[in-house]
Amino acid sequence: MSPEDFAVYASYQINAGGLFVGTLKVIRKTDGRMLFPFQGSPVLGPYPSREAAREAAVMHGERIVASDIANPED
Repeated sequence: MSPEDFAVYASYQINAGGLFVGTLKVIRKTDGRMLFPFQGSPVLGPYPSREAAREAAVMHGERIVASDIANPED
């Protein structure tokens, strides 16, 4: 398995307080399993800028992919 076997969609949105939170979806392409978000998944932020929120989402997605490659979740 490699990083190409995952679809990572990272973005941001503005919360009610006017701050930015990262949004993330990570899907394992080989079986279509959504690894993130899941019930109880953490909120990514808030951050003072859209760039910071998106970068946090990208980094979290990369950690999820690396972790699943090292120890695949069933």
